[in-house]
Amino acid sequence: MSSTVTAAEVSKNFGAYQDAALREPVVITKNGRPRTVLMAYEDFLRLSKRDRRVQRTVDLNEAEIAAIEASAMTPETGQLNASPGKHAAD
Repeated sequence: MSSTVTAAEVSKNFGAYQDAALREPVVITKNGRPRTVLMAYEDFLRLSKRDRRVQRTVDLNEAEIAAIEASAMTPETGQLNASPGKHAAD
C-alpha cells in the first residue's frame, strides 16, 4: 500500500512525509500525475539488488545462442524443474 500526495503538500511538510515513507512508499504527484516516490532507504536497497541486466534475444549473436543451447543445469538446481509446490524428491 502507498499514500499519494501532491508535490506542494510534500514541500510544506517534508519531515512528516519522510517519516511516512519509512512505513510505506509515498507517491508524489505533479499536475495530478504520479511523478516520484519517496521510500525508506532499506526498501530502495532491496529493490536495487533486484535490478538485472536485460538483453533481448534478437540481439544475441550466433555464439551466444549456441552457448545457451549447449548449457545444462547442475544437479543442485534440479529442483527448479519441479512443479510449483512440489520438490524434486517428491
